[in-house]
Amino acid sequence: MRSHRHREETSLRTSARRATPRRYLMCPPTHFKVTYSINPWMDPSKPVDLALARTQWEELRDRYRALGHTVDELVPDPALPDMVFAANGALVVEGRVLGARFAHPERTAEAVAHAAWFRAHGYADVWEPEHINEGEGDFAVTASLLLAGRGFRSSPLSHPEAQEFFGRPVIGLDLVDPRYYHLDTALAVLDDATDNDVMYYPGAFSPGSQAVLARLFPDALIATEADAAAFGLNAVSDGRHVLLPQEAVGLFEPLRARGYEPIGLDLGELLKGGGSVKCCTQELR
Repeated sequence: MRSHRHREETSLRTSARRATPRRYLMCPPTHFKVTYSINPWMDPSKPVDLALARTQWEELRDRYRALGHTVDELVPDPALPDMVFAANGALVVEGRVLGARFAHPERTAEAVAHAAWFRAHGYADVWEPEHINEGEGDFAVTASLLLAGRGFRSSPLSHPEAQEFFGRPVIGLDLVDPRYYHLDTALAVLDDATDNDVMYYPGAFSPGSQAVLARLFPDALIATEADAAAFGLNAVSDGRHVLLPQEAVGLFEPLRARGYEPIGLDLGELLKGGGSVKCCTQELR
């Protein structure tokens, strides 16, 4: 009886998916290149096809707009080739902006550019952090929680700093596989109107963090290693549509079974820098 009731509840939940209009901040890959390596995906010996990177990025931007979302664009800086990965520049919740403090000097100036953009666009509450965090790279937002990654980039001290600033509980999660150096490479929130709908790859997390995730999200979509390695968890959901790399083929049917509409995209050139759909997309909540 319990199983039958659970199936009925799941059916009701998945049949009622609704997209909500979003506002995103993106930065064109005008100056994107891989000339240094600060994550396992970056190989300076592999040249970037800049024209193709631009085409792939524009397809993502245009798809957001076709779905009814607003996309603002940050002016790229020729000295900052990773600026295309706009998700790392800040975390915005309820109009309040927690700025970034990057772990690597190659990206330090990006935080300044993002903070300047927010102030120029009327955001009154912009906090320059004391501790290292890389924005939405390591912070994910549910209805009432902040999930926060640590282990490769963001400092554990950034978690209480974010909790104090936003007044939301922060759940710290330890990343242990260097391929998944940011939380947004290992976990994606599917429905931020709730606290219970995510997808993630367990192998990216420590045993204790796996146990925390299993307790918090017992009905989570569990990704395979192959789909995680295809950056399938570097995804963006508007509550109905889930934009993700087209190579993560194993996630499409499970997403459809939950009532979502997966949209596959090719961002292969940007993956050379260690980023895909979510890395290119900062959400302005």
